[in-house]
Amino acid sequence: MSFIRPEAKWALWRWREVLTALFVFLIGLSWISGPGGLLGWLGWVLIAISIALAVIGVQRVRFRTGAGGPGVVTIDEGQITYFGPLDGGIVATQEIERLALDPTSNPALWVLDQPGQPTLHIPVNAEGAEALFDVFSSLPGLKTEHMLSELNGGSEHPVVIWERRPSRPLHVRLH
Repeated sequence: MSFIRPEAKWALWRWREVLTALFVFLIGLSWISGPGGLLGWLGWVLIAISIALAVIGVQRVRFRTGAGGPGVVTIDEGQITYFGPLDGGIVATQEIERLALDPTSNPALWVLDQPGQPTLHIPVNAEGAEALFDVFSSLPGLKTEHMLSELNGGSEHPVVIWERRPSRPLHVRLH
């Protein structure tokens, strides 16, 4: 029996990194204002760490658009696997050529292209889709803020977020 409503539990879980950063910040602040000395110096380190955790946490909150969508996403040993009700597939993270967001579907879809494989479409709210944040962040040259703004911006057409090798002439801008 749970004393926390599911909506409140989801909100706390969604903001978990930011809440952890707040807890670390408060510990650092208490060490600075309390005994001082070596703990005071470590308190300043904890405050710096908490600020970095908060920034990363806010990015992750913006990436989490919900749960309970169609299908399940798993990431294991460099492979993204999606099992959906109608389709699915596997993409090697090192082989991703293009990452796009298709907001025209309901729910919006991440579109992953890999050479020699069919295009993989993953709903943004699929179970386990929050783990894609780490995979996408590790793509060389990906602009995280651009990805998050497109995800939450309500665009009306598919948008290419990242490409390994541009498929367009170099004088044509991506963004």
